[in-house]
Amino acid sequence: MVLYDKLVNREAKLSLIGLGYVGMPIAIAFAKKLDVIGYDLNEKKIELYKSGIDPTNEAGDEAVKNTTVEFTSDETKLQEASFHIVAVPTPVNEDHTPDLKPVEGASRILGRNLKKGSVVVFESTVYPGVTEEVCVPILEKESGLKCGEDFKIAYSPERINPGDKIHRLETITKIVSGMDEETLDCVAKVYELVIEAGVYRAESIKVAEAAKVIENSQRDINIAFMNELSIIFNKMGVDTKAVLEAAGTKWNFLKFYPGLVGGHCIGVDPYYLTYKAEMLGYHSQVILAGRRINDDMGKYVAENCVKNLIAAGRPVKKAKVAILGFTFKENCPDTRNTKVIDIVRELNEYGIKPLVADPEADAEEAKRLYGIDFTDPASIRGADAVILAVAHSCFRDYSMEDIDAFFGPGTKVLLDVKGLLPRKEYEAAGYKYWRL
Repeated sequence: MVLYDKLVNREAKLSLIGLGYVGMPIAIAFAKKLDVIGYDLNEKKIELYKSGIDPTNEAGDEAVKNTTVEFTSDETKLQEASFHIVAVPTPVNEDHTPDLKPVEGASRILGRNLKKGSVVVFESTVYPGVTEEVCVPILEKESGLKCGEDFKIAYSPERINPGDKIHRLETITKIVSGMDEETLDCVAKVYELVIEAGVYRAESIKVAEAAKVIENSQRDINIAFMNELSIIFNKMGVDTKAVLEAAGTKWNFLKFYPGLVGGHCIGVDPYYLTYKAEMLGYHSQVILAGRRINDDMGKYVAENCVKNLIAAGRPVKKAKVAILGFTFKENCPDTRNTKVIDIVRELNEYGIKPLVADPEADAEEAKRLYGIDFTDPASIRGADAVILAVAHSCFRDYSMEDIDAFFGPGTKVLLDVKGLLPRKEYEAAGYKYWRL
């Protein structure tokens, strides 16, 4: 508890390594109570933060402008801190195997600047065992220190929901774990400084790692079930949304909905769990079946766009198709691992080069990652088909008159992926309407 007291009395500092959608809100929250160093490799991002600009939109420009976090891209500044939180992404490779390079790189950087008496907490989502079997050896090698004697480790999985202003860092129960009781107690008390909902003390680091990875796997499987139902009901000519609304009147019906499953959590985490299972000789059946269904939904949407163009008497090749929304979820600028790109690529296979509009998205990121140049929604005219792919608030506010303006003469093909619009009204207005 000596370290906790030093942090509270501002005799020791806390560092946050990785200032993205997860790290930035954590750094700002702790800075209200402690002295905080915010470190990120990306110098451009650090300069934005120093200028009071929040490119993630998670904390907001005002919060960034007023925070006391010491932003830096100089790794040697980490030597001033004794309590370190690592919050870097853990993506997957093209073959869906875990890409541990970010967390390994962060461990190397921290290891080079680690001092005796420190506590290191990892927040990155990983399969059980990564913290102790992958990260600790790197920390020890780079620092020359011994884990358990010279420094302690802990794990507290992030639960931040990008774009969600209701379920925030402070209002979500935080799982904490530590390599021993002393470390667990210290970590729990530090997080209790900012987590209003309280903390849950997991019995081990591996339990905490496993708890995190199954949270999103569970959601992934449930959404996959909804997507499979959508495919079946579409073949039957039955409206899936209407079915779910009817079924949802039962008290114990789980209210999940079909959709594109992207981002750096739900679409990624299950692969970490199944990868570890494969290492132990078990081939996942349910989890990977769900992943296959969800990974194919972008292609499924594109195929239905083509089918509806044909049914409307429109030529497919070089058809003018507009896609509204490109981020992996609504009201969030993040385009990483968006499944809307799967719609774009599948349409390309049919000779269609869609226009993509997303006023909420990080345009620079979309260009860098996917080569996508966004179109101003106001400039979209004469479309043969419109795919409403992401439920941004700005799209929810569209009237039928606004939607009409996107189209040219003839039958209007509208694919409302998220089911935002009143189906019967659009069908009555002559639209060729389709949704998951």
